[in-house]
Amino acid sequence: MNFLAIDTSNEYLTVIASKGGQDAVTFEPQCGMQHSVRLMGAVEETLQRARLSPEECDFFAAVVGPGSFTGIRIGISAAKGFCSALKKPSLGITSFQTLAYNAEGKLLAAVPAGRGFYYVCAFGEDKSVLRAPARVDEAELCRLAREYRVCAYGPMPVPCVLADPAKGLAAAVKGARAADFGNLCAFYLKKSQAEEEREKRGKE
Repeated sequence: MNFLAIDTSNEYLTVIASKGGQDAVTFEPQCGMQHSVRLMGAVEETLQRARLSPEECDFFAAVVGPGSFTGIRIGISAAKGFCSALKKPSLGITSFQTLAYNAEGKLLAAVPAGRGFYYVCAFGEDKSVLRAPARVDEAELCRLAREYRVCAYGPMPVPCVLADPAKGLAAAVKGARAADFGNLCAFYLKKSQAEEEREKRGKE
């Protein structure tokens, strides 16, 4: 199985090129707002290290969220561009899935949502969803942390397992189910700030 996987959903940038089970990984922990500038260079470099051409990829994957609205769109657009040009399948992976594949057992994947809120999704030992994705406040996160082990990519107001974005992305792609393919659409649990402001102006 050969593939290219991209994660631009957070401050970091992750690109994985996998050829015959061997992964070449590019991980930039502090990419910030530079995803659009640095992504294609990282893709080219990672493919070269894997000795893999885009034409040899069986599919292209991207993390679809939740996370940075702008970052998510950048990664999805890049993956869709490859799929369209090369007539290859696409694969959408959620940020929750990349967290779930970082640890064993029942856990709660948690992603900061800003303004004191968090996106959460609970998974079972087989990586099936036990609790549907939701946006919760800190009090609810603390309550859920008494029921589940929390897994996150950065510090949380509750004890948590700090996950490895590259490890989680590679494992989530390799563990993807047939139903996940073709679902390369942004996964948002709330409207972007720009959309909220447009709606607010429309009501004035």
